[in-house]
Amino acid sequence: MSKFTNVDVVKAANIYFGGKVTSRTVEFANGEKKTLGIMLEGDYTFGTADAEIMEILAGEIAIKLPSSDAFVDMQAPCTFEVPANSSFDIKVKTITDYCCSYIK
Repeated sequence: MSKFTNVDVVKAANIYFGGKVTSRTVEFANGEKKTLGIMLEGDYTFGTADAEIMEILAGEIAIKLPSSDAFVDMQAPCTFEVPANSSFDIKVKTITDYCCSYIK
């Protein structure tokens, strides 16, 4: 899906890592939430409460998921899933555009 319709967007940005990662929350009528964001080059660790599906729309990354001991290189467009109540490491190699879907 390249376009969302009939949604609400939270005006305030989610800002992480000193502004190197930002996103906006998109809320759907059925209660579903997604974030749309940008990550600047760098190494980050994210924790999850809910399971997540990360869509990399533009950019190059290396990802280390909780079930792995090694980083895997990925280039847009690509998708990966992260289990609930875990964390993952990401190396952002080029400015990266992403969409995160939260799975309840």
